[in-house]
Amino acid sequence: MKLTSYLIATPHRLLGGIAVGTIVLALLGATIIAVPKGPSAEEQLADYIDAHAQTFTVSPKASIAVAVRDAYSATPGIASLKASGTNYDFAKLVMLYAGWPQSDNNITVFVRWMRQENGVDDWWNRNNPLNNGWGSGGGGGTGTYDSLDIAAQNAAEALLQNAGYSEIRAAFAASAETQVTEAAIWASPWATGHYDNGGHWSYSEVPVVKSPDGTW
Repeated sequence: MKLTSYLIATPHRLLGGIAVGTIVLALLGATIIAVPKGPSAEEQLADYIDAHAQTFTVSPKASIAVAVRDAYSATPGIASLKASGTNYDFAKLVMLYAGWPQSDNNITVFVRWMRQENGVDDWWNRNNPLNNGWGSGGGGGTGTYDSLDIAAQNAAEALLQNAGYSEIRAAFAASAETQVTEAAIWASPWATGHYDNGGHWSYSEVPVVKSPDGTW
């Protein structure tokens, strides 16, 4: 004989089940409540700046100081002067080799000097713009140099080393006024006629003339 047992829901058990279900639902509901977001990093930074802002007062007597900077200049080098290749570049190259300033006074006198010796249109004649006998192999300035670069080196050497040119080198070294340097050239033994003490000397502006390719 089988005995069948039945679970009979008594009022007490029914109420207990309802209570447990209610608690479970309440807990589940709590887990889906949205948690409020805090301020972002940018907002926190803005709040910090607002809370710690600083102020200062500038005196009405204050003034803006402008920094004074040293001026600078660039001196053309050998390669750039040779590449340009004009009569003015030759004059600057002689100054460079001699260690003298490439000043307006010095260059003006030197290109005038070159004009008196060799003219302007073919100032590179025999690669000897000053008709310099120093190292050119020709007496009386009739010699020839292999290049204008070599001619510039020899012109600088002659002016630096010949005792008769001491006044010329002193004037170039000091960037003296043009008339001072020219007077020193006339008085020197460079030209036997001494340029007629300035009587054979032109003061007009010397044109810029480039020498032919291969002369440097």
